Amino acid sequence: MHELGIAASVVDVCAEQAAGARVLRVRVEVGRLTAVLPDALRFVFDVCAHGTALEGAELEIVDIPGRARCEACGQTVALSEPYGLCACGGMLRIVSGEELRVKDMEVA
Repeated sequence: MHELGIAASVVDVCAEQAAGARVLRVRVEVGRLTAVLPDALRFVFDVCAHGTALEGAELEIVDIPGRARCEACGQTVALSEPYGLCACGGMLRIVSGEELRVKDMEVA
């Protein structure tokens, strides 16, 4: 479960940036192509936040859909897996869906 390591890193980074202030909400962008399970991330976030400035903070997960652009025809297509071919047979270059970052946080 790599969500545990991700949640621990999010808590560490946010606690450091909060500099002792209480964190009320953390917004994280998670691309669909990252293989991160949002429900698992929410669960382990609460566990990792226990006893920190983030305890009780809301974790908001912004879902970023997978998209790719065909190198042959330029068409943009939706992706549910981090690979594939365009309908024209061209190679696809991923343009979104691999994001995994803390977008912002709200402190008291």
